[in-house]
Amino acid sequence: MFTNNTEAEAVKLFANTYLAMRVSFFNELDTFAEMKGLNTKDIIEGVCLDPRIGNHYNNPSFGYGGYCLPKDTKQLLANYTIENIPQKLMEAIVDSNTTRKEFIAKRVLDKLSTINNQPSTGTVGVYRLIMKAGSDNFRSSAIFDVMEMLKPFVKLVVYEPMAKGDEVEGVEFVSDFEEFAKKSDVILANRIDENLQRVKDKVYTRDIYSRD
Repeated sequence: MFTNNTEAEAVKLFANTYLAMRVSFFNELDTFAEMKGLNTKDIIEGVCLDPRIGNHYNNPSFGYGGYCLPKDTKQLLANYTIENIPQKLMEAIVDSNTTRKEFIAKRVLDKLSTINNQPSTGTVGVYRLIMKAGSDNFRSSAIFDVMEMLKPFVKLVVYEPMAKGDEVEGVEFVSDFEEFAKKSDVILANRIDENLQRVKDKVYTRDIYSRD
């Protein structure tokens, strides 16, 4: 496809915003299911049987992050706003991502309160900072915003082999998984793997498929 620079930029912004919308849609589906005590996986798989929807980009997460989606959704929204172009959906996509992170933080605090039988106090372990499974990058990962929401209420420890150990101010980094698991009352994991199976009772995740 050949087009001029302006249309090419629009293609990129709209494509990434559509993907962000899809992430947000399945995250809000998961929020609904969790609050209503429903089986998220059954609902997602039923919805995705429709070939117009398809079985991709549908695994619940803590929110979209990374290099492109946060930046491009906000840039597209800014273009609408600057030009005073009517919209509701673009703003809702950006807002939905924040709402999802706030929901995750609250659920973690609820789980911590249940474990300790008192208002949310204790230590939350953050398992990996990477933005998606198989990545070696944690730039703009959604987990950072969730951590900032939790910091006023709990102690945070992080297990991230790829980190230098100073990525988040006021947070302890632990390089040994066994030590990390022992220190953590609740373990927050955007994506799960075999390491977490031994401590699954401590884990809070919304990951269903162990993929993005």
